[in-house]
Amino acid sequence: MKVMLLKDVYNLGRAGDVRKVADGYARNYLLPRAFAVPATVGVQKQAENVRAAGDKRREQENIDKADTAELLADLRLEFPVRAGEQGRLYGSVTHQMIVDAIKDSTGEKIDRRNVIAPPIRELGIVEIPIRLTADLIPSVTVVVYQEGDSSDSQDDSISGYDESVIVNDLSLADNDNSSVDELIDQTESEDLDSTSE
Repeated sequence: MKVMLLKDVYNLGRAGDVRKVADGYARNYLLPRAFAVPATVGVQKQAENVRAAGDKRREQENIDKADTAELLADLRLEFPVRAGEQGRLYGSVTHQMIVDAIKDSTGEKIDRRNVIAPPIRELGIVEIPIRLTADLIPSVTVVVYQEGDSSDSQDDSISGYDESVIVNDLSLADNDNSSVDELIDQTESEDLDSTSE
């Protein structure tokens, strides 16, 4: 189905863009949330006006969230956790834990779906990108250290995430139709493939 976007949709396009999407994605997600309308001939003629309005709205959002972006870029979050001898966590530092820590530290409320990195499962220092707008993506420094130790015990090397990992995570996080069972099945099949080699 062809749709014209009324608002910016991450990993799909900007307001005014005409995109071909799966029928179910359009009917179940884009149309009910007023992110898009079916791309008829009459609607496509209005695309330039929608694009101009979207550019103006995006510019205003960037101005409004610039202070928040500066706050987040300077922010350092620390999480004392339990971990095994190799540094693997018993559990993980989730997106919800990160946004709760941001709210406690700065008072800024951020949606957990705007954290664009996989959950943290190892000790260390990681830069986590936070999507505030389509153009404004500051990174927060997250320090994960063993309970009982100090956060200074972590080495100063900051690791980031490989872009391909972030893109894969985004496609899963933005898809409200994906289920946890599908993610678990996919992970198990990857584990089986690696053990059979």
